[in-house]
Amino acid sequence: MDYQEQPVVWNPTQEMIQESRLGKFLQVHHLDSLAALRERAQQDPAWFWDAVVKMLDWPFETPYHEVLDQSEGIAWARWFVGGTSNLATAAVDRHVKSGLGEKIALIEETESGRVTRWSYRELQEAADRLAHGLEALGVQEQERIAVYLPMGAEAVVAMLAAAKIAAIVVPIFSGYGAPAMATRLQDAGASVVITADGFSRRGRTVAMKQVADEAVSASPSVRRVIVVNRLDLHPPMQSGRDIDYHQLLAQAPSASYPTKAVPAETPLLLIYTSGTTGRPKGALHPHLGFPLKAAQDLWHAFDLRQEDVFFWYTDMGWMMGPWMVYGGLVTGSTLVLYDGTPDFPDPGRLWDMIERHRVSVFGISPTAIRGLMAHGDEHLRGHSLDSLRILGSSGEPWNPDPWNWFFEKVGGSRCPIINYSGGTEISGGILSAFATEPQKPCAFNGPIPGMAAEVVDEEGRPVQNQVGELVIKAPWPGMTRGFWNNRERYLESYWSRWPDTWVHGDFAYIDADGFWYILGRSDDTIKLAGKRLGPAEVESILVSHPAVVEAAAIGVPDPVKGESLVCFVVAQSSQGIEEELKQYVAHHMGKALMPSHVYCVGELPKTRNGKVVRRAIRSSYLGTSAGDLSSVENVDALDVIHEAGMHQDA
Repeated sequence: MDYQEQPVVWNPTQEMIQESRLGKFLQVHHLDSLAALRERAQQDPAWFWDAVVKMLDWPFETPYHEVLDQSEGIAWARWFVGGTSNLATAAVDRHVKSGLGEKIALIEETESGRVTRWSYRELQEAADRLAHGLEALGVQEQERIAVYLPMGAEAVVAMLAAAKIAAIVVPIFSGYGAPAMATRLQDAGASVVITADGFSRRGRTVAMKQVADEAVSASPSVRRVIVVNRLDLHPPMQSGRDIDYHQLLAQAPSASYPTKAVPAETPLLLIYTSGTTGRPKGALHPHLGFPLKAAQDLWHAFDLRQEDVFFWYTDMGWMMGPWMVYGGLVTGSTLVLYDGTPDFPDPGRLWDMIERHRVSVFGISPTAIRGLMAHGDEHLRGHSLDSLRILGSSGEPWNPDPWNWFFEKVGGSRCPIINYSGGTEISGGILSAFATEPQKPCAFNGPIPGMAAEVVDEEGRPVQNQVGELVIKAPWPGMTRGFWNNRERYLESYWSRWPDTWVHGDFAYIDADGFWYILGRSDDTIKLAGKRLGPAEVESILVSHPAVVEAAAIGVPDPVKGESLVCFVVAQSSQGIEEELKQYVAHHMGKALMPSHVYCVGELPKTRNGKVVRRAIRSSYLGTSAGDLSSVENVDALDVIHEAGMHQDA
């Protein structure tokens, strides 16, 4: 991608800026620009985060006496010292108390088309009943409750109920098999699993309880399994261990549950993210960490408002699920949860939902957009998408064609795309586009306020117009409080390269106009003919070819060059196209950077939220260990890649 040639395609009006959440925040603090806010926040993080909790009107039962304590070092910063609160109070209880009880909090839609609406009062009552029920089962503070559920209201109720009793939520991706689930249950020492009898995918029944039983049989810490009836499958129930969710709620007291006010640093969420090697990493987040960061990002970058209907296509097992739930409910908006695939029963499914539910803020991964774009524009026709105000994306770098399709065809060239990048350990974004700033295709406007981000060279010096490592130089409340039972792995992963510097593992670039770009994981970097390439740069060129739908680029050992470039593409027509694509890349990047091989494949291996797993592609091609593959939804796609590598060796 030639960054300098990307035009500004969207500009906010002055009225949009002044009426936005961010614009009003700037006015209150007498700042004239986003840049001025970033600078002040970086110079004084305590001032900034104190202003954020006041902006959100975050409910503290006991006021904090110190915003930021770095006495144990930047890696172990503590926030809002002395203050007590609870996520459930901020997300639900206070809204009911303030008169928003009858406002719709959730709109849940299943793949079969069943729609259920929950008011804030109904959500609170269900969470209160489940909190009572969990305590009746003997669940104590800080016990780990695994939530292995489809994307539905019961998952939200479980997350809120766990918060109310000060237990720790462990969200688990609904598509995991038993071994992947058991690994997380074992590592977390979970005592309770909340699951469902099953869910539907493309009209087929997936038996969740059966998978959960197999995982629990290998996890001796689990003593209770709570089962939600969604499909009337009536799975076998183990006496003394299993209990029906609906029965548990029916037997619980109808009185409201007294939500526990806990110290701000009390753990709330243990969410696992797969590492390149070794076991998954359990990122630990407190009540005044992940939810606070999620809400701040949604206010400042996405301009999320109480009157918005907010829909992000994701799963509760990935970071964006809890992020949407916590941040959206703290804001007091209405959430849309969809338990299904985006193109079933046809590729117009999401556009139909946006129209019917009057969605105003909609987020999705670039990969999902590429897949929908491949079906053509006809599935958009006949749908009124005039309710949309803000579009969002996360999960991976964009390339221009699908970005422009999303902007023009879905947003009608009138909605900004809030490009958003961060991670599970961040609790949200490092970089973002903003609803109050001009937009370039595929770009970010820069760091989110409160994130002291820089792009640095191999010596740790800030650079512009040059590819470098994305780093963070100051603490923020959303940073993980280490990895579960593995303090050293956390320090080694993020804090070991330069003093007091979080190295995120992404390559980034700042262009001459001040726009930022993420180029992919730095451990995916390709060093070819003396040039350091981010794979996204090559992939953007490949998908600009009219026959190519998706692409992945990797570097493999080469005895002469050090590394050579190998590419995998999903193409509309694969006959004789490999050599053409090699020449196509060479034409755009120069003959020295021509791929040694291009392979056409039926699909690329991805996680459920759309990330292409390049490390697994490279390992399969080379025949080496791929590490943890539990987050890969279509592992079989690696077999074709492995065969290509074996054929090449031959």
